[in-house]
Formats: sequence, structure tokens, C-alpha cells
Amino acid sequence: MIDDAILELYSNVKQVIIAEDGNIKALDIDGNEVSIDMDAVNEKATELQTAKDNEVQANKDLKDSARQKLMDGEPLTEDEAKTIVL
Repeated sequence: MIDDAILELYSNVKQVIIAEDGNIKALDIDGNEVSIDMDAVNEKATELQTAKDNEVQANKDLKDSARQKLMDGEPLTEDEAKTIVL
């Protein structure tokens, strides 16, 4: 998520390199290093992770709802029907 956060916050960054030791380099299109605010990056990464977690949970809830409706013989919504893999 750190690399996604950097790319979202800094439009001039075209490449993010995360070394094994945890050092992060953000590079522009010419390969020049771009200065980044890691506090802002960490905040954005947390925001992106929360959004992804919420999306995963919403999808799980939708599948659970569809499954229960099928077992109860109730009609599905279009979104619930889309979760069914045949």
C-alpha cells in the first residue's frame, strides 16, 4: 500500500523502489529522486488499506446475503446475483 499511496499523493512520481532494509525511493520520469512526506504517505496508505478492507467486507456481506436468500427461496438483487459463480 505504501507504493500506491506515494503514487496517489505525488503525480510526478513514476516509480517507487522499496529496498530490503525498508528505505523508500520515489523517482520521477527522468529517474530523479522526489522528496516525499512519509507521515502523509503512511496516512494515505492507512486510508487506502481501510477502503480495500471495507470493499472486501462489503463483497463478503453481499455473498452471504445472496447465499441466505437462495437457501430461503427469496429473490436476489442484481448485485447479489452478480456474486454467484457458475
